[in-house]
Amino acid sequence: MFQNRAFYPLSIIDIHTHPVFFGEGSKPAETRHQIKDAKRLGFIHMISLGDVLKFGRTPDRKQTRIINDETAEVMKRGKGFFIGFCALNPLLGEKAVMEEADRCIGGMGFKGIKLELSCNAQDPAMAGIMRAARRHGVPVLQHSWSQLYKRTRSFHSDPEDTCALARRWPDVRIIMAHLTGCGHRGIRAARGLDNLVVDTSGAGPEAGLVEYAVEQLGEHRVLYGSDLPIRDLPTAVGRITGSPISDRAKQRLLHDNAAELLGL
Repeated sequence: MFQNRAFYPLSIIDIHTHPVFFGEGSKPAETRHQIKDAKRLGFIHMISLGDVLKFGRTPDRKQTRIINDETAEVMKRGKGFFIGFCALNPLLGEKAVMEEADRCIGGMGFKGIKLELSCNAQDPAMAGIMRAARRHGVPVLQHSWSQLYKRTRSFHSDPEDTCALARRWPDVRIIMAHLTGCGHRGIRAARGLDNLVVDTSGAGPEAGLVEYAVEQLGEHRVLYGSDLPIRDLPTAVGRITGSPISDRAKQRLLHDNAAELLGL
C-alpha cells in the first residue's frame, strides 16, 4: 500500500549507465566527478555498459575490444563503484563473441553482456551471445524500444523481440532495457517470463508506468536504470521514489533486485 511519507533509499544500484559516451567521461577527472555526484545521491554501484555507439551499430572485433577496454579502465578508476557489462556484436560470430566474453567476464570480472543495435533479438546470430551468457552465468541486457518502423526491424528490437529471446532461452536471464521506451505494450509482452526483468531507463518519467510494471510483473522483476548521461539522475530516481508503490517495492527496484541479479 502506498505510504505518504517521504522515501529515502539507503543505497541505489543503477543497472543502466554509460559513463563513457561518445568519448565524454573517458578522463580520470571526469570519472571522479561522476562518482562524487552519484554517491551524493545515494548510489553505491553503477553498471557501465560502455560507449556502445562510438563505432556505429556494428563494431568490428578491434572496436569492440576498445569499447570494453574503456569500461575496464572506468572500473579500475572507480575501485568497485562501476561494474562492467561486456559490449558484444552478435554478427561477429560465435567464436569472436565467446573469446571477448571470456576475456571480459572470465578475465576482468565483468558481470553481464550488453547488446545494442547490431541485430534484432530474434536473429539466429543471437545464439552465440546466449551460449556465452549461459557459459558464464551472467544476464544479457538487450536494447529494446517499442516502435513500428519495418525498415529498422532487422537490427532494432521491439519488446516482443526481446521477450521472444527470453522465451527461447529460459535458462538465461534477460534485462529488457528502457521501460519508458517499451511502455505498456512491453510490460504486457513481458508477463509470464520469469527469466526476464525490465529496467526503468528510457526517456522522461511517464505517469503510472512504474506502478503498472510492478502490478503486472511483480516488484521483483523491475530494476532501476537511468541511462546516464542521456538522462538526469535525480529525475530518474524520482520516477521510482515518486511512484505510488510501497516502500518495500521502491527498495527492491532501487537496490535489491539488481543486487540479487548480479550477486552483489
